[in-house]
This record gives sequence, C-alpha cells and structure tokens, in this order.
Amino acid sequence: MSRCATVSRSLDEPVSGTAATATTWLLLEQPGPWGVKALTSSHLDPAVGRALEAAAGGTGVRLALIRRPGRHADPGRPAVRQVYAAHTVPGRVWLHSATTRDPRRLLGLDFAALGAGDHRSFGAALGGRPHRGDPLAFVCTNGKRDRCCALLGRPLATELSASGVRGVWEVTHLGGHRFSPTVLVLPYGYAYGRAEAHTIKEALHGAQEGRVVAEGCRGCSAWERPGQAAELAVRSVAGEDRAGLLSVVRTEGAAPRWEVTVGHADGRRWRVTVAQRASLPPRPESCGAAVLGTPARMDVVAVRELRPTALAS
Repeated sequence: MSRCATVSRSLDEPVSGTAATATTWLLLEQPGPWGVKALTSSHLDPAVGRALEAAAGGTGVRLALIRRPGRHADPGRPAVRQVYAAHTVPGRVWLHSATTRDPRRLLGLDFAALGAGDHRSFGAALGGRPHRGDPLAFVCTNGKRDRCCALLGRPLATELSASGVRGVWEVTHLGGHRFSPTVLVLPYGYAYGRAEAHTIKEALHGAQEGRVVAEGCRGCSAWERPGQAAELAVRSVAGEDRAGLLSVVRTEGAAPRWEVTVGHADGRRWRVTVAQRASLPPRPESCGAAVLGTPARMDVVAVRELRPTALAS
C-alpha cells in the first residue's frame, strides 16, 4: 500500500502555505506511548488533557506533547517534565522554558494572554524563564495519528539526536501527515516538510543567527495559510532571509482568492495574490483515509511591490 507521504512527494505537491496555525505553542513533555489524540490518549491524565484542550480553544495557543528521541518507555513514576512556550508573531517572538512534576499546573496559565503574546502567567504558574539554549526542533513522530510520522519522523529525530544536534524532540502532531517528516523549529515558528537532516541542521543554524531557511519551508505558524504562502513568496522575491522583519499586515478576500499585504520592518510593502486550488489528481490525505481527497493548495499568482503612494490603498 502506498503511503500518503510517498504519493504526495511523487506528485510534487507544494509545501508552502501548509503549516499549522498558532500564535503561541505550548509543549509539554510526556514520556511513553501516544494515541491518536495524544492529549487524552497517552499516559497524561485524560482529565487534565481535556481541561487543557478546553482552556486553549480559540486562544491562538496550540498544545502538543513532546518526548526525547529514542525508546518510549514510561518509568511510571512522577518525573520532572520539560515545558516550553513560544510566541511566534514576528517582532514579538519569545521562547520560554520551565519544568514541572505536575502537569495540572498548566491549568493555571492564562491561555488568552499567552495567545496574545503575554508570557507573564507562564512565569507565575510554572516559574518559566527565557530559554537560553540552542533553537529547538520538534519532529512529528505520532505513528498512531499517521504511520508516515512514525516511519519517516522517528528515524529523522534519531539521526539528528545521534549526530549531536541539541534541542531535538519528538512531538505529537504538526498537521500535514503527507508532508512527513514534518518539523517545527522554534523560536521563530517556521515549519518544514519532507525534512531531511541536513535541512533541519541548516534551519537550526539559521535560527541561531536569526535567519529563516527557505528549503522545504511550509510557513510561519503565526499566519493563516494564505499569509504563510505570501510571506515566503516575498522572502524569495526580496532575497530576505532574516527572521522577524516580514509581517502579514492585511489579508483581504476569502477563499479561493486573497490579496495579502506583506510588510517589511524598513517600510517596504508588497501585495501578494494567493489563490486556493485543489491538488489534483485525488490522493490520500493521510494513511488512514478511507477515500481519496483533493487537499487545498496555496498558489501565489502575483507579487507586486507597492510604491509609497500606493501604501494607503
């Protein structure tokens, strides 16, 4: 049986504009196996998982479980768990870390404030502080969700970790199984698809230097899908690889066509036309899909730099 990632790659389905959307990521270490819906089907207390899901709903915070690469045994005793929170909106990016023995402490977070970029409750509830280490790479490996994530993601996480790359974690779900291996790089929140070790190493090195690596990039999680595609297109046209300098200023229209205004910190603006089209021919959107689908793709139709006189239009 063909795997969804194999089919997607063979059809050369574009990865741009396919990243999961989250202004803020909240990542909790949970050893052991993960089920399809990991927050409620792992060794995490399902009542806590349900409460966290409810608290995060509609706030811009995306929750996921993480674990160290390698064997997934759960020692079955209280352990110190790593927790990360990262806000990914350019110009206001931060990455904080904390540890806890009791995941219930996360219920003391102000999720609406976290989603808006306020980290104070992360410090108050968990003793969180700014992350001082290397940039982080989270590789989706949840085989119960989609087997491609296990078959392709786990070897990548293992290879990165074994080669001495620091800050590598496995993560439950990043969306887009058919682009496996999928990886999220923090602090800037850019996701990668069909990732290879050399690409992620370069992405981490770039993040250390405040750069965004375009190869295999799905987009920045801070933006909706049309904005992700538009920002990457402007990066290409303008030759801009520095992080934090491009923002989606405005998105006008609705599916299947948007006009996205992308702004640079130096005052330049671009208007990007993005069209939603169906990916043909029909293909499995995940390995467990019973029917073939035509997933939406974001195609950049035009990129036009705006003159100063046109900025008010």
